[in-house]
Amino acid sequence: MLSTDTNEFMSEKLAKAISNPLFPALDSMLRAGRHVSSDDLDNHALLSDFELELGAFYQRYNTELVKAPEGFFYLRPRSTSLIGRSVLSELDMLVGKVLCFLYLSPERLAHEGIFTNQELYEELLSLADESKLMKLVTNRASGSDLDKEKLFEKVRTSLRRLRRLGMVINIGETGKFSISESVFRFGAEVRVGDDVREAQLRLIRDGEAVVHTKEPSQGSLLEEQEDMNEKLDQETTEENEA
Repeated sequence: MLSTDTNEFMSEKLAKAISNPLFPALDSMLRAGRHVSSDDLDNHALLSDFELELGAFYQRYNTELVKAPEGFFYLRPRSTSLIGRSVLSELDMLVGKVLCFLYLSPERLAHEGIFTNQELYEELLSLADESKLMKLVTNRASGSDLDKEKLFEKVRTSLRRLRRLGMVINIGETGKFSISESVFRFGAEVRVGDDVREAQLRLIRDGEAVVHTKEPSQGSLLEEQEDMNEKLDQETTEENEA
């Protein structure tokens, strides 16, 4: 049964969806903030086949099952959601913006979609204000070699968080990764326009990719506000729980 109303019974399609052997793990991933892209063939197919039924299922938790225009799925809890919410750090958000920029870039084709941690780091330094980046790590803008080393480690940490959210896919133990289309959560506001890559670059350079948030403290690493798929870079902590 779907609710306390004894006259409302589970539909046959919903019963088939949640009885699928893949569903328990998929459900856990979605609740933890993971995005499911077409790279995850089986889970993506399950969500596609039962999108309406599972959408109604998650509504019970005051949560929306969203399918983005790029085709990936994720859960977006409402303010009264029974599913926990949390936030990304400022650096996490900025790294996500840069990853989205790389996803849109000709370099992605030239690299066959594969990047290294070092390439991401260098791209971040070239696109964003270095003094602001250093302040995210050390609260000063000296830019010493030690500070740069700390920043590089912080960037790697951000990549690990975004990997857990399904934004990037590690390629073995090589330090290389590919970028999933779900990274477009960080570029939703540039879906329309003549030059989306230039618009994304402007957001990074103008500092609009940086927001003041708390460090992740719950199971979900991504703040799921109601308007997040439309303007992810304007997340605030006004509605977050301590």
